[in-house]
Amino acid sequence: MLVKSILSSKDIKDIVTIGPDATLMTAAKLLSEHGIGTVLVSSDQKTPLGILSERDIVRQLSKVGPGCLDQTVETYMTRDLVTCVQDTSVEQALTQMTEGRFRHMPVVESGELVGIISLGDVVKAQLAEVAMEKSALEGMIMGH
Repeated sequence: MLVKSILSSKDIKDIVTIGPDATLMTAAKLLSEHGIGTVLVSSDQKTPLGILSERDIVRQLSKVGPGCLDQTVETYMTRDLVTCVQDTSVEQALTQMTEGRFRHMPVVESGELVGIISLGDVVKAQLAEVAMEKSALEGMIMGH
């Protein structure tokens, strides 16, 4: 199974981005409003510059205190993005996310953002594939 299979069930409008000059407070409100744990940082809503998660905000609050909420997203975002393409296998994406210890991966084609997948999306896809294989094997055993 490929990442494009996961994206086919998601809406491109579901990608939430924030500008690098926005404050952490604005980012926190955006995450809360959309009920998401991560926001992609982009100046043009197409080119990913970084990623910011709830964890990033909480860590800064514990280190710096509430004053960090007035700082820009660019100050605290993760800049070294690990991305994939639509033809990346779900297994490869899962491996990268697990080894890198992150839960969200932007999907980029020709430098432009086409989607984002979460660890939950990947696990769900893997479970669906295992269930299909199980059903096929049971059918073969039963002679169907």
